Amino acid sequence: MTDAAAKASAIDLSKRDLTLDIARVFCVLLVVVIHLLMVGVGRDATGALVVSRPLENQAWFAGVTWAGQIMPLFFVVGGFASLTAWRSLVRRGGSAADYVRNRVLRLAQPALPLFLFYVVVLGGVQLSGLVDPELIDVVATGAGAPLWFIAAYTLCQAMVPVMVRFHTRAPRATLLVLLAGAVIVDALRYSTGIDMIGVANLFFVWLLVQQIGFFYADGWFAARRWWQLLLLAAVAYASLVPMTVWGPYADDMLTNLNPPTLPLVALGLAQACVLRLLRPALSALMRTRGARAVVFLVGTRLMTIYLWHLPLIIILSGVLLLIPGASPQPGTASWWWSRPMLYLVVLVALFGLSFLVGRWEAPREITATPPLAVVVTAAALTFVPAFAVMEWFLDLRFAVMGSILLTAAVLLLGRWPAASTRSSSTSRSGDASTRPPSPLSRA
Repeated sequence: MTDAAAKASAIDLSKRDLTLDIARVFCVLLVVVIHLLMVGVGRDATGALVVSRPLENQAWFAGVTWAGQIMPLFFVVGGFASLTAWRSLVRRGGSAADYVRNRVLRLAQPALPLFLFYVVVLGGVQLSGLVDPELIDVVATGAGAPLWFIAAYTLCQAMVPVMVRFHTRAPRATLLVLLAGAVIVDALRYSTGIDMIGVANLFFVWLLVQQIGFFYADGWFAARRWWQLLLLAAVAYASLVPMTVWGPYADDMLTNLNPPTLPLVALGLAQACVLRLLRPALSALMRTRGARAVVFLVGTRLMTIYLWHLPLIIILSGVLLLIPGASPQPGTASWWWSRPMLYLVVLVALFGLSFLVGRWEAPREITATPPLAVVVTAAALTFVPAFAVMEWFLDLRFAVMGSILLTAAVLLLGRWPAASTRSSSTSRSGDASTRPPSPLSRA
């Protein structure tokens, strides 16, 4: 048995719902599949390099996104994890500053080396003058696409102490207020034609989906009979029909992602029901050593996989162009058949990369928690560059800005103590080298 399998098989099933771990792994690995099918790198008739999106050109793409848009499920699972982690922290005497510091570090720290990477790459190609600036813009825009998650999840995590309080005092009223906010924002956006208004739903939509995760953690879905869950999921999916046919929303759920819109809430509710319906089967699967080993191996690297998979896909696609016959024309039958093998190559490359950048997923909290005002400032510094990329796309300016602001956020949160302090603190703590989980791997 491998070390991963041995460690994974030792997980105590009685203290943890491992179906949520496998859901996280499934979500992120599916994101890699989707992006692999969306990136086509080839040459046109003149021999010029062209980047295309073959998956989106398929007639069936929009319909598939009703099942394939699984980011709401991740926020549902994140809501479950957030509520349970917050309650555990409070029982141990922790504070809101402790919680937000911990969660923001898990987002800011893995994102920092990626922004530094983009500074080097984008700065290098611009200084060289060897690459068409328009091509650089296209590649950078695609490569930065996953960074929206850092903005959305930082916001949700920073709001957990407040949203748990609302959930505890008035759970249904909290849902209704967030739902009303999401509806009003969408109504204003589509009636005025000002898309920027929709950015407000980064708050209402994702916090509402997170609340569904809170209800999941409280056992609301567990208390429903199977047919009730099935009916609720069917109604939630069916609600997408009037919203997309007669309403203002696109039938492509990927289009509804940024800015987030009301259909994502329906998807989140439906996916929560489906997750609960599949729980017996997933629980049985997670009782096997093989499944636990895979979830452990992938789950401890999920932030690396999520943040770095698209740059790696683009790099590998470019390298294949240099090998005669290794890069079929995007969208052709041979290109589609080559995707499974390239998917395995990408996963292997990500596994290797994790040994270089994976340590950034696991901050060691050695110093005392800073004051709440400092933690909130660090959360804002983490949010801003990812939000800027989400709204105006990645370029060298935002890569530099992100590198500076994320460095400041990590330093403000006390990630890097002096060497003497670090060594003495490590000897006192005994277990200071233990790596806390990533937000994309464990609660």
